[in-house]
Amino acid sequence: MTTLHIILTALGAALLAGGFSAWYFTRRVHRKVSYMLDAMEDGELNFRFDEKKKIGGKINRTLNRVRGIYEKERSEILEQERFYGQMLDHVRTGILVEEDGKVIYTNKAANDTLGLPALGHIRQLKNIDESLYCAFRDVNSHRESRASFYDERGQKSILLTASNECIGGKNVKVITFNDVTGEMEQNEEISWNRLIRVLTHEIMNTVTPVASLSQTLTQEVEGFSGQPGYEELKSGLQTISSSSRGLIKFVESYRNLTRVPLPVKRAFYLKELMERVLNLTHEQAAGSGVQCLYIEKTEDILLYADENQIAQILINLIKNAIQAEASKVEITATIDLNESVVIDVANNGRPISRESQEQIFVPFFTTKQEGTGIGLSLSRQIMRLHHGSINLSRSDERMTVFTLIFK
Repeated sequence: MTTLHIILTALGAALLAGGFSAWYFTRRVHRKVSYMLDAMEDGELNFRFDEKKKIGGKINRTLNRVRGIYEKERSEILEQERFYGQMLDHVRTGILVEEDGKVIYTNKAANDTLGLPALGHIRQLKNIDESLYCAFRDVNSHRESRASFYDERGQKSILLTASNECIGGKNVKVITFNDVTGEMEQNEEISWNRLIRVLTHEIMNTVTPVASLSQTLTQEVEGFSGQPGYEELKSGLQTISSSSRGLIKFVESYRNLTRVPLPVKRAFYLKELMERVLNLTHEQAAGSGVQCLYIEKTEDILLYADENQIAQILINLIKNAIQAEASKVEITATIDLNESVVIDVANNGRPISRESQEQIFVPFFTTKQEGTGIGLSLSRQIMRLHHGSINLSRSDERMTVFTLIFK
């Protein structure tokens, strides 16, 4: 073998050995990179490559650095997500994100407003109310939607808006909604009070002179006693005078609806107030065969309110139950998780029709033949002055429940 052959053979062997080493090293690096990417994809970052090895130490340091940068970025993203999540949970607007009906996210306000601890699909809203489900299904970026439904605290109204977004490559619908029950009730109350003031002013301006004039004429016609037509004239004037005074008294009762005095608040035990209320209604209740009970689920409930005004509300509710032919009125009180005092007044009398339920707090509305229609409206005004609420929570063949909440 010539010297050239020997050199070429040695060179070929060296190249072959070097190529094998490079292939082996590359394969090992590829395995490490694949392992690292798989681990990072699974969220596992507890690995670390040995940087002290003579062979591959530099590569290991580079891979560890990549892992460190990813871990830092991931930690910052998670921290931002937690921050935004906490921020969204503190806003009063309900936020719901859904994809083809499947709910991806809801914030605390959404769950609280809907009264659900969790929501997986908007179909679940059918269990609350069919119209509520339809409102969430149909709301879009081109128009707002409204929905009303009942929960344990009564009727609730919400206003919904929506926008279509692309998040993580998915086309989703972001629905925001607000509880506008209080706002609607307040606007309705303001409108009714304005109408009452206008009507009573006009009626009083018209009727008062008629009442005064008819009374004066009744006295003056006494001088015509015994003459033809005297008795008919006197009777007619007396009827006009009596009817006018009755109308003035009637109008004054409605005028009082717009003059609810500010509450004079003091601290008192609810149990003591209930004893007074039950004593005041005992005769009427017993005469109608109605049993009235008070149950305090939380001991020694202290209320800061106008005692007389709250007594007025409770007495009115008990009298309404008696007129609805109830045989039992049960009043329960407790303190809920929000530290609010909650009073439920339940009776087993005639239920309130679905059509009437939405109007019972409207001034002048009544289902009773001799009712004035101001009792519940006045009660709602009193509760609003106490920064509380009164709602019809339930009314069916078994039970009718009114709920008072003092926040």
